[in-house]
Amino acid sequence: MALVFAYLEALLTVSIFESVLLSKGEPGVQKLGQKRTDSAHRGPLSVGHGLAVPFTQQIENLSYDSLIIRAASVVTDSSSTLLSQTSLALINALTDYSKAVQTRIIVQRRYLASLGKLTPSEEDSFLAAINAQCAEASDRLQECKRFETNWINSVNLCKMAAEAAHSSGADQASITVKASIQVAQSQVGEARKLAATADKKLAETKAEEIQRMAEYVAFLDGEEHEVHEAYL
Repeated sequence: MALVFAYLEALLTVSIFESVLLSKGEPGVQKLGQKRTDSAHRGPLSVGHGLAVPFTQQIENLSYDSLIIRAASVVTDSSSTLLSQTSLALINALTDYSKAVQTRIIVQRRYLASLGKLTPSEEDSFLAAINAQCAEASDRLQECKRFETNWINSVNLCKMAAEAAHSSGADQASITVKASIQVAQSQVGEARKLAATADKKLAETKAEEIQRMAEYVAFLDGEEHEVHEAYL
């Protein structure tokens, strides 16, 4: 979060600095392709807290309100960009996790359906595939947790940016970032539902596995008992 705030502070400083220096082509500011003609008209600059403020009557005075609104818009734009990227990362991670769980379920059910029909080599191959999918799902789950932390932080940052924009008079910027939050929450919510559905199916498969293994063990015990009686 410290890096995020530092990034936003840097954007804020650059935006305000450019707003002051480039407003309506004031004297003393050289634009691209424009020759500097009279350096005597340049007003002195007072630098404080990273912001350069000109003190000359020839430069149109921008009100503090307009500078604050502009700065608030920069913050909301940047926080919305961060939210967009973290949302995309989390959605992709949740999707990959769901796919890994579903693949594990498919392999595990095939194994259960083949109990008693497999050679030792085939059974080892099935168990290795199941273990590999378990590890894959576990890795994807850890990735989801990591990206979810970033996503939650970006949502909170957007909420603070929206509040700051509203209080500073940048109502449109506030409305826009709030809309971005709603879209992100909706999209992430859909991805979470898919992951939850996969988890539910996995739990059902585990219960099925317990029951099927118990039946298989009972079957083997019965066969062993019959062989023993036949031998006697």
